[in-house]
Amino acid sequence: MQIPRIAPEPRATADFFEDALTALGALCDRSWHDRLEVVAEGAAARLWREEPGLHTVTLRFAETAGGGAIDASSDVFPGCPLTFRLAEALRSEAIPCQRLVLAGDGRPAPDAAVAEKIWHAHIRGTTRWRLTKPFAAAHHFSLVASIRCEVQAIDQHWSLHRLALSLVDGAIDQSLAGELATLDHAADSGIEWPSVDAAHLQQLIQRSIEFELAEELAPIRARQQRFLTRELSRIDGYFHEYESELASRGGRSRAAGAQEKLKDRLRATKTEHARRREDQIARHELHIVPHVDALLIIAEPAWRATVNAVRDHREQQVPALFVPRARRWVLGGGSDTTTEPEGVR
Repeated sequence: MQIPRIAPEPRATADFFEDALTALGALCDRSWHDRLEVVAEGAAARLWREEPGLHTVTLRFAETAGGGAIDASSDVFPGCPLTFRLAEALRSEAIPCQRLVLAGDGRPAPDAAVAEKIWHAHIRGTTRWRLTKPFAAAHHFSLVASIRCEVQAIDQHWSLHRLALSLVDGAIDQSLAGELATLDHAADSGIEWPSVDAAHLQQLIQRSIEFELAEELAPIRARQQRFLTRELSRIDGYFHEYESELASRGGRSRAAGAQEKLKDRLRATKTEHARRREDQIARHELHIVPHVDALLIIAEPAWRATVNAVRDHREQQVPALFVPRARRWVLGGGSDTTTEPEGVR
């Protein structure tokens, strides 16, 4: 889910800067409601300069970036570079995977008829279905990630997302992402937590971000294509006219070596034409840069079962998990592994 933007409010922004700079070791004093006196050293001073020593500055918090001349080193306005640098300075280099256990509702295992109905609703192509083993209590594990997405195009775009993904099959869980703050928590009572592979998480997050941004990127991509088409047409028209002019000049010249010079100039023109086109294509590329701010592994109560099903005309023994909160089956939830989660860079 994409988290909606908060309307700019100078007083709240000043509170954030005061708390964040203090956490980085700076001395701060609120001299006025929209002024913050800062004496910074070390990590805090590097927001403004790389040279060692003290740095003093008076930050001013404005409603908008307009309304006269501004100083990017001291004026804090919506979208100013100083806010992004401060947010990056607060992040640790290695992001730990934190853990959270969701409390169950205490209900017994679902009835087999209900479980079969949900199976047929979400997993197509099953003709026969039966449980070969009764339900056993288990846990389903999901990854929740807070990600800032930077879209580099003609204009720069930023968005904040909370993604929830099943660690078993990689399916996006929009309900978990939206309801996480309202769900009850429980104690970690000897749960066998799965291992976390950084490369696998990167693939899951990349695929989910592409799906999440598809609608937002459509108009941006269309605009990039429109501008690129215009620039390529301009370049092609210019070089077409130039080559025609060279050809007409060469046809009128009778001087010795004129035709060889014409061929050399035409070759150089074609090379420059191709270089200009490649340059414009590179300038109009769309780059998506995700910044992972937090990772959380969630364990929620589930029911493990082995299902005998006929799928694609083949009888199969399918290990699966039934997740009561989402009322869905997750295929492949056979067993858990006990490994300490690693930090992800």
